[in-house]
Amino acid sequence: MTGALLAVVRRDLLLAVRQRGDVLNVLLFFFVVATMLPLGVGPELKILRAIGAGWVWVAALLASIVSLSRLFAQDHADGSLEQMLLSGQPAAVIVIGKILAHWLVTGVPITVAAVPIAIMFDIGFEPACTLVAALALGTPALSLVGAVGAALTLGVRGGGILVTLLVLPLTVPVLIFGALAVDATSGGLSARPHLLLLGGLSLGSAALAPWAIALALRISLE
Repeated sequence: MTGALLAVVRRDLLLAVRQRGDVLNVLLFFFVVATMLPLGVGPELKILRAIGAGWVWVAALLASIVSLSRLFAQDHADGSLEQMLLSGQPAAVIVIGKILAHWLVTGVPITVAAVPIAIMFDIGFEPACTLVAALALGTPALSLVGAVGAALTLGVRGGGILVTLLVLPLTVPVLIFGALAVDATSGGLSARPHLLLLGGLSLGSAALAPWAIALALRISLE
């Protein structure tokens, strides 16, 4: 099973490298959304410090949703998804591999890109470190929950809108705890409880989501 998992991850990473424009578009979307905040509220640093971390999380969530369109759709269109599910390997392993590859090409770059955004908002060194840690712990949950929505709407006309409607309410806890972790650090409190909750959400999603996704994919392909 480990060999199948690594093979799926390697395949999707190679596809991402060949279609690097899609990955860059997601990262550019994240930067554009994040940098729109000063234009809307003004250049007042006090305001930017207060709401900057929460806005970065909103930008990360929206960028993650934008990237979901290519998670299963392309493989479904060319028939390779059906072949993978019929290969004899556990469907959950294939799903985990695809989600892991998705996180590596979206969640990791977004987490790294949050550093210059935090500097731009003058959040501060320790809150910025907490923001990066929170994104590292929370973005896997965004990919896992988003993959559930992508699987449920696979092949459905207007699936992009449906994915957004399905995923946004389910990712609100990740958004809340991620922003609260930074706020706690900014207020001189420990961010550990919020970071642990983010990790718990990601671990819980990793335990449950692959099975639900595998079932949804099989239903979509029938």
